[in-house]
Amino acid sequence: PISQAGSERLVGRSAEASAGFATMAERYLIPQSTPAEGAAVPELVKLKIERDAKLAEEKKAATAAKESRRAEERANLKKRTAQYEKEYTDHEKELVKLRREAKVNGNFFVEPEAKLLFVVRIVGIIKLSPKPRKVLQLLRLKQLHNGVFLKVNKPILNMLKLVQPYVTYGYPSLKTVRELVYKRGYGKVNKQRIPLSANEIISDTLGKDGLHGMEDLVHEIFTVGPKFKQASNFLWPFKLSAPKGGFICKRHGFCEQRGGDWGNREELINDLISRMN
Repeated sequence: PISQAGSERLVGRSAEASAGFATMAERYLIPQSTPAEGAAVPELVKLKIERDAKLAEEKKAATAAKESRRAEERANLKKRTAQYEKEYTDHEKELVKLRREAKVNGNFFVEPEAKLLFVVRIVGIIKLSPKPRKVLQLLRLKQLHNGVFLKVNKPILNMLKLVQPYVTYGYPSLKTVRELVYKRGYGKVNKQRIPLSANEIISDTLGKDGLHGMEDLVHEIFTVGPKFKQASNFLWPFKLSAPKGGFICKRHGFCEQRGGDWGNREELINDLISRMN
């Protein structure tokens, strides 16, 4: 006799199978089996023809449903993209207005604090002590020239202090975020590195979090929205190239008098990323 847990497992599997059938029905190839005119048709062949006709109807319905759903999602994404563009433009205009007001009144305008960091690993694994190695592993910077988006908060800044000589970081612009995601964006799907070649890849994984396309993903990352953690974890660490023109000197900090590479370079990270992207 099957136990209760076993029966629940069987019911779950059958439900998964039916759900899989519903999502894959439009991909099935239905054979066209038409018997010769006037020929005697065996009973089994009749059953097979009936089954194929039923499958063809299901395929047609599933294809139509998928097309309508895709068209609706594309229209919604287009509308949201226009809203995002307006939001970015309004924010820039507001900053310009505040800067002008401060200048007219003879005051200083304090720029808003950055919420987003982009961190790039610039050192390999040779002669690396265990603690920085572990921190780099936690930041998902496992290879040379790997890059990740991080939220600016106290724990992250404390972790960056521990690995400062091995990374460079700064505050990326909207243009930089968009170029990185579009050109070198790969998603984590079933623990696999999948190129973001279609909005459906994002929608299938992050749809439950309200992210259905590339512009949704870019907006969530750049504005450090409520679903930033899910969006950032979905993105595979960026594998960047060596910078065109090379580094200055990896042994010295960017803010040192003689100049170098490691450490915080604030808005100047955009120039480095453009050379590495």
